[in-house]
Amino acid sequence: MTLLEQIDESVKHIERKISVVPEKAIVLGSGLGGLVDQMSNTVVIPYGDIPGYPKPTVEGHKGQMIIGNLDKTLILAMAGRFHYYEGHDMETVALPIRVLARLGIQKILITNAAGGVNMGFHAGDLMLITDHINFTGQNPLRGDNIEELGTRFPDMSTVYSPRIQAIAKEKAKENEIDLRQGVYAWLTGPTYETPAEIRMMRTLGADAVGMSTVPEAIVANHAKMEVLGISLITNMAAGVLNQPLSHEEVTETATLAAKKFETLVSAILEEM
Repeated sequence: MTLLEQIDESVKHIERKISVVPEKAIVLGSGLGGLVDQMSNTVVIPYGDIPGYPKPTVEGHKGQMIIGNLDKTLILAMAGRFHYYEGHDMETVALPIRVLARLGIQKILITNAAGGVNMGFHAGDLMLITDHINFTGQNPLRGDNIEELGTRFPDMSTVYSPRIQAIAKEKAKENEIDLRQGVYAWLTGPTYETPAEIRMMRTLGADAVGMSTVPEAIVANHAKMEVLGISLITNMAAGVLNQPLSHEEVTETATLAAKKFETLVSAILEEM
């Protein structure tokens, strides 16, 4: 089976489950899946039922696609993602975004839990992703290009939509939420970074670091989707504070920041 055939098989399975394809989608990062509890009139599709989709193995990733209303906005929510560090290849990591694009979804909000590299950040901050740095040497577009999915050499000048960034800033102001802005750095994981690596990334212009988002943003941009990225700073990166890093801290901080995150994301999705 070719990649395009795999994508179309996944699309057909989802189309059989839903009557209307939303225009907007959101990818929910570690500990941020509580947003789906605010949705109504939902259709839930377990990842394991979708052809080609493995089951996520990371705590805080439910492994479900949920289609329904968030307030008055019809959205498709991905509660969980596939990470490169889980052993998946780039094709698998990118598959869900390619499926969304083939479904006809035009706008996507990609969220993640990230470590704070910028010394002015604090755990619990929300950061609007203005750009990213790919430190992994991996690219989900490597290999034969499928013209139905996008051009061979996509422009990366404005991966994160300036139009939707303006909406995000406006909604943050309206809801009195302090929205940071910065550059997200992608490393493969699963180890957290060393203090020396964090110093290097800070020197090179990174404000936050994580183990996801960038391959998804690349593929969404390739498919001409409008992309917005938001990081929840769940911990300060290695060497910033004199304490060890843990996934438990990530999920705990995400839980504490859930209301702020859900308020902002709901407002953005309604308007974007």
